[in-house]
Amino acid sequence: MLAAGLPPDVAALLPRGAESLALSFCPSEVPAAVVALLREAVEAQRGDTARGPVNVFPAPELSKAALDVAWEGLNSACWRDVSVEWRRYYALSALVAALCEIKAGKEENLREAVRFCDLGLIMGAAILDNILMRLVAVLQKRLTGLKRSHDQLDDVPCDLKRPDAKVCRLSPERAVPQLVRPSIDTFRRLHLLPAQPVLLQDTVSHWPALTKWSLGYLVRMAGCRTVPVELGSRYTDAHWTQTLMTLQEFVEKYIINAESQATVGYLAQHELFDQIPDLRNDIVIPDYCCVSEREGGEDEEEGSEEVVINAWFGPGGTESPLHHDPQHNILVQVFGQKYVRLYSPEHTDKLYPHPSHLLNNTSQVDVLRPNTCQFPRFTEAPFQEVVLSPGDALFIPRKHWHYVNSLSHSFSVSFWWS
Repeated sequence: MLAAGLPPDVAALLPRGAESLALSFCPSEVPAAVVALLREAVEAQRGDTARGPVNVFPAPELSKAALDVAWEGLNSACWRDVSVEWRRYYALSALVAALCEIKAGKEENLREAVRFCDLGLIMGAAILDNILMRLVAVLQKRLTGLKRSHDQLDDVPCDLKRPDAKVCRLSPERAVPQLVRPSIDTFRRLHLLPAQPVLLQDTVSHWPALTKWSLGYLVRMAGCRTVPVELGSRYTDAHWTQTLMTLQEFVEKYIINAESQATVGYLAQHELFDQIPDLRNDIVIPDYCCVSEREGGEDEEEGSEEVVINAWFGPGGTESPLHHDPQHNILVQVFGQKYVRLYSPEHTDKLYPHPSHLLNNTSQVDVLRPNTCQFPRFTEAPFQEVVLSPGDALFIPRKHWHYVNSLSHSFSVSFWWS
């Protein structure tokens, strides 16, 4: 049996029989020889000590070989063109590789099993009633008693690291207007419909995240989890790139030791909260996100299902260049501080968007250090500005240009809706 040698709580998650793993794939998408490799890896798992010829590769090598082949399949085309069959093959390969590590039983093996599960969750497709998510939940319970304390991280201060003194001198005339818990009707009438930014205060004070989240808490809850990380102070930099690492590695390398500028970014996605439901449980979608521009005000049919939740976590000095998004946005600060500058769409011609189609929602201007010779009209564009502190929620209307600068290491959550 595939479950042989596995702890009972892990074995209970598995379907009975190899065929229940759904190892059938469209032959025009995934070659038969590739499928045969995964089948052999599964058979190796089931047989273990009584496997036949001595020259047959052991289960761990076969499972990792299948995962390598799956990775090549994912990289055979642009991500949007990768078939769901290859993504499903990758997820199944990740599952088989994780089971091999679990059978080894040591702490480092369990952590590697979590890594394989995360790779499957990030790059693969949902399989077997979301078994990878359920498996990670079981493994994290086992690792909780093994992890060292990270309480000392709770005491790391969010020291401000202002890269330019200009962000310290906020002008009262340019301040974003503030409202304390406005009614839904007031928000819709005064800000959503006329597309006017507003700082919403005392609207997320009930969030558990505001009192629970810290560097230490994040590492305790999800330090072993592998997440996508963007390396570079902003996405328009030539050296900007992406990689995968554990959340603990990210905190230690890019926040505590501050070796370079980096941010955990799930741009226009919500995989972090899908990956780690315990964090999702600490936040609540603001009621304002259910407000529609259509007659009647609230979108009762679609509601919060249409809200996309994004996580933004990184060190001081990280910047989001001046850009605009296609949806309304409520940006909530959980810890740390951020400077935000906003420009109305009516001044787009003064903001010099990139001419390329991929970046035409992004300005060419360095907001804090503008080249006035190259972009002479930029200084003519009026703007609003605000510094977000924990518990602040900023409404940014769709198509409204905004520049964001992290003044300290910080965690923000944004909610996008149409």
